[in-house]
Amino acid sequence: MRVRQALKNLDAFPRAEEHLLQKTQSGALVSVVGLLIMATLFVHELRYYLTTNTVHQMSVDLKRGETLPIHINMTFPALPCDVLSVDAIDMSGKHEVDLDTNIWKLRLNSHGHIIGTEYLSDLVEKEHSHKHDDGNDNHDDKDQEIHSQGTFDQAAEDLIKRVKHAIANGEGCRVFGVLDVQRVAGNFHISVHGLNIFVAQMIFGGSKNVNVSHIIHDLSFGPKYPGIHNPLDGTDRILHDTSGTFKYYIKIVPTEYKYISKEVLSTNQFSVTEYFSPMKQFDRSWPAVYFLYDLSPITVTIKEERRSFLHFITRLCAVLGGTFALTGMLDRWMYRFVENHQHLDLHPTVGAGAPVGVDDAPLLAAEAVAVLAGTDYVNLPSTVAVVVAGIGVDIALLAVATAGAVAVAAAVVVHADAVHC
Repeated sequence: MRVRQALKNLDAFPRAEEHLLQKTQSGALVSVVGLLIMATLFVHELRYYLTTNTVHQMSVDLKRGETLPIHINMTFPALPCDVLSVDAIDMSGKHEVDLDTNIWKLRLNSHGHIIGTEYLSDLVEKEHSHKHDDGNDNHDDKDQEIHSQGTFDQAAEDLIKRVKHAIANGEGCRVFGVLDVQRVAGNFHISVHGLNIFVAQMIFGGSKNVNVSHIIHDLSFGPKYPGIHNPLDGTDRILHDTSGTFKYYIKIVPTEYKYISKEVLSTNQFSVTEYFSPMKQFDRSWPAVYFLYDLSPITVTIKEERRSFLHFITRLCAVLGGTFALTGMLDRWMYRFVENHQHLDLHPTVGAGAPVGVDDAPLLAAEAVAVLAGTDYVNLPSTVAVVVAGIGVDIALLAVATAGAVAVAAAVVVHADAVHC
């Protein structure tokens, strides 16, 4: 029995008799508001718990012997597909014999609608010197042979007629696909370099007439992960009455994205700067769009993490418990305020202009005790704050209570002096 009684004494949540509980309209209003607040905060905390956050880490890149995928999706609105070629070379300038290429070219009319498809099965690969990076082309002996003879074969003449007709009709070309290159610094470019120089001269009448306006729909170096931003996506560079060479200098950062399911995605993100070099009158180079890339020695690891369930429970208890305690304080304050207000209506105070005498002391004392008895002195500052913010009447009540207390003290002093006399 003593053990049970000791356990009962430890009960922090004693139950009151049902008939001792009093339910009020103000309490119901506060309860409904509190439930709405707690439900809103619960949903907010649940969404916060279910949302994953990412942690970034950096380390030295240790990958070797892997290829670098380059995803291309570009539109050239002023150049037909017959004259466009894709070249790719690495930093050493050597021939890439095992380069896996899947490039498609879509013929577009003047309105941008597709009118034909061409598969570029072989990448234009040639031995390029470093001068090629500066826009200077080296042509083989066949160019010299055609120049010395001054004639073209039937295929070249057909190509010239077809391209001129396409340019007159406003044809463009969309180039898209994937290039797999060695994981070393290098560049790839899209231009008319695949044409014989004299054929190009017959078609365009000079390098200044080659319009390399382009729109980059997508350029990436691997699969995409949540939150990635490729800075060149949506870039458009349209030239009017001029021509030149565009160069995009790209710094590739190897990246690993670790999903919360432990799946690892290897990809790359990059930063870019660009430079445009307009064609001059006596330039021997031909316009092109260059993408010169280099790899960073640092790998960025992005890891998805979710907050622990214990952290969620802790925050939930703090938020809901605080709301419950606050609404309880508000309910007690409103109940006491209503009671005090009703009591003052039943027992009006002495008029402000009436003199205070000995006969008024009991009434003032009773009013002061009634008001002050319902005041929670511990929570008085917060109560006053709530009154001022919500209802200004409580200031008057506090003034009445203070005046009552002063009046009681004054009456006692006067009465004591009268008795003494």
